[in-house]
Amino acid sequence: MRIISGKHKGLRLASVGKGDQVAHLRPTSDRVRESIFNLLQNGGYGDPVKGACALDVFAGTGALGLEALSRGAEHVEFLDDGCVAQGLIKQNIDLCSAHTNTRLIRKNATRPGASNDRFFDLIFLDPPYGKQLGQKALVALLSNGWIDSDALIVWEENAEHASPEGFYLKDARRYGDTWIHVLTVRQ
Repeated sequence: MRIISGKHKGLRLASVGKGDQVAHLRPTSDRVRESIFNLLQNGGYGDPVKGACALDVFAGTGALGLEALSRGAEHVEFLDDGCVAQGLIKQNIDLCSAHTNTRLIRKNATRPGASNDRFFDLIFLDPPYGKQLGQKALVALLSNGWIDSDALIVWEENAEHASPEGFYLKDARRYGDTWIHVLTVRQ
């Protein structure tokens, strides 16, 4: 697992190998991550990464958020309550020397509580597959003030999903056995 592009291009990140079933860690492959960022750059969204305040939800290894940081995001926060994930994210923040513009938050994404006065305009959501946690997390994050009204949300799942209430589906694409949904907040 490596950073695909930007200032940390080629940097190898700490990895869980093929995943950690007990911790529900399933790293996003380099190819899918590259496809996500190509979609963001070339999908008619402008440049949603450069200068973004990003939130990596169910962060796992933190690879999506660190890729965004490498490509010009201003600040990234990682939300994950798993012990294994917390350790991997810390290792990867260290590898990127990204302590000044990142923050690691140990909270359950489906019960995050109120935001700390920061709204996020780019959200990466990669919940454990097949547990219906994506919908719950999105609704909880929106209702607790984490998501900016103009935010772009990238939701990774193993199946196509309808948008939860309060969100609008802009695009859905399949990459192998992975579905990427791009959503916005319904105005």
